[in-house]
Amino acid sequence: MEKKTSRFWDRPWRWAKTLFFLLSMLASLLFICAPPLLIVVLDLLLPPSLLSTSLHHDSLSSRLKNFTFRSSLIDVPIISIARSLIILCAYVVCDGKGAYLGITTACSLSSMGYVVLKAISIDVFVGKEVKIVAVEALFLASLALALAHIGMAYRTSCKERRKLLVYRIDIEAVKLKAGQPKYEERERSPVFW
Repeated sequence: MEKKTSRFWDRPWRWAKTLFFLLSMLASLLFICAPPLLIVVLDLLLPPSLLSTSLHHDSLSSRLKNFTFRSSLIDVPIISIARSLIILCAYVVCDGKGAYLGITTACSLSSMGYVVLKAISIDVFVGKEVKIVAVEALFLASLALALAHIGMAYRTSCKERRKLLVYRIDIEAVKLKAGQPKYEERERSPVFW
């Protein structure tokens, strides 16, 4: 009787362990290999979800038609989505090097400025459907994600600079990168140093 019950619980337990393993591998991939992509995913998902919890369910087109700077909140997630897509394009095109830090900083600071102006001038008591805590969370999440974009861009650019420094010090790596023959092939030729 015990073997039947253990078999019954064995299969769901294996599925749970496999699911946990897959999720932890995915999380480690996002945290270690591509933290800028993790911030972009969070920036694409978090502000729209906070907006949907803070307002009644209106259609997107009606929110855009009734848009006013002082009373509407639809522009905060749109700014976050635009910021994250521009930063993602810069990350893909620049490969984390060169202008990536500058583009990310410019996008993040301009979106932070817009969100701060919006937070100062918004009249949250215009509509009864607005939950003040959710509005504050929306603004804080947008500002925190903008700062996280800058931090990840700086970290990525520092990592790329360190790689360049390592290649400057490691002469063998530079020669291999420049198209020189491998070390084993050069070993036969006389070395004059």
